[in-house]
Amino acid sequence: MSDRERSTLYELMGGAETVQRIVDAFYPKVQQHPLLAPLFPSDIEPVIEKQYLFLSQFFGGPTLYSDAHGHPMMRARHMAFPITKDRADAWLGCMAEALAEVGLPPDLRDFLLERLKGSAYHFINTSEEE
Repeated sequence: MSDRERSTLYELMGGAETVQRIVDAFYPKVQQHPLLAPLFPSDIEPVIEKQYLFLSQFFGGPTLYSDAHGHPMMRARHMAFPITKDRADAWLGCMAEALAEVGLPPDLRDFLLERLKGSAYHFINTSEEE
């Protein structure tokens, strides 16, 4: 198997620099979204840092999140927040905009979003009626 065939998604998308650009493009959209903004603290910097660490690891890069915070246990970490399907969809919409903004090719954007959908929908813990 060649090195090219062993490339991780993290490497294919551009590594640390691209992940940081995605996170930097993503959070202003989240902060402006009426369904998402109330879930986030006014000091968003720690959230941005954790998202960078997590996405780096999630896409096959270094285990930055686990090294700093232990096992991700992302569903458990999100249980304190009322996450509905509409909020999961909104989160994915903001991420789609961020991926486009940083200039990722459409096929790679679609693949990344498909990979993130599983997590986004796994975090749903509240019905729309609540």
